[in-house]
Amino acid sequence: MIIALLTLVIAGIIKGAIGSGVPVVVVPVLTMLYDVKLAIAVLVAPNLFSNALQVWQYRTHLLPWRFLMAFAMAGGAGIVLGTWGLVVLAPEYLSLGVAGAIVLYLAVKLSRRVTVLPLSMAERIVLPVGVLAGVLQGAAGMSAPASVTFLNAMQLERRVFIGSISVFFVAITLVQIPALLSAGILTAERFVYSLGALLVILVGMPLGARLGQRLPHRWFDNMIMCLLASIAVKIIVDAWLA
Repeated sequence: MIIALLTLVIAGIIKGAIGSGVPVVVVPVLTMLYDVKLAIAVLVAPNLFSNALQVWQYRTHLLPWRFLMAFAMAGGAGIVLGTWGLVVLAPEYLSLGVAGAIVLYLAVKLSRRVTVLPLSMAERIVLPVGVLAGVLQGAAGMSAPASVTFLNAMQLERRVFIGSISVFFVAITLVQIPALLSAGILTAERFVYSLGALLVILVGMPLGARLGQRLPHRWFDNMIMCLLASIAVKIIVDAWLA
C-alpha cells in the first residue's frame, strides 16, 4: 500500500510538470503489485479529472480542434478493441503486454529522434496512431508509446502539448468508462479506490507544475525511464519463472 501511495504522489508530480506520465508510472507498478485490470480501473478517475483540469488550464493553447477530434475519435475506437483484449486474454499475457508497451516506449525515447513531424504530415497519420494509442490504453493502460510519442514528435510548445494531450486523454477515458463497466472490470469498490488515487495525484500536481517551470524535462524523462526499465525487467522475469 505504501509503495502504491508513493507511486501516485510521484505520478502527480510528473503529471503537473510535463502534462502526462500518470499511466506510464502507475500502471506498471500496480500491475507488478496487483494486476492489470485493477491498475486500469484505479486510474479511471485520475485520467478523467486531472486531464479535464489541464484542458481547462490550457484551453487557449491547443492544436486545431479538427485534428484533436480525429485523434480522439480514433482513440475511442481503439479503446473498444483494447478493452475486448483485456477481457479475453489471460492475466500473464496482459502483464507481458504492459511490459511490451514499456519496452516500446523506452525504445522510442532512446532513439532520440530529432526530426520534427509537421502538422500537415501528422494529419495524414492521426487516425491509425489514434487507434493504436486507444488499443494500448484499453489493453495495457498505457497509450503513451503512441499518443505521447506522436505529439512529442511535433515539437509542440509545452502549453500546447499539455492541453492537446489532455484533450485526447479525457476523450478516450469517456469511452473507456462504459467499456470497463460493461466488462465488469470497473466495480464500485475499484471506483472508490480510483477516487482516492485522484486525490493523491491532485496533491502532487501543483508541486510538479512549479518544478516543471524550473527543471529540464529530461530530468523527469530520465526518472521515468529508469523506473520503467526496472519494472519491465521484473514483469518479464516473473512471467519467465512462473
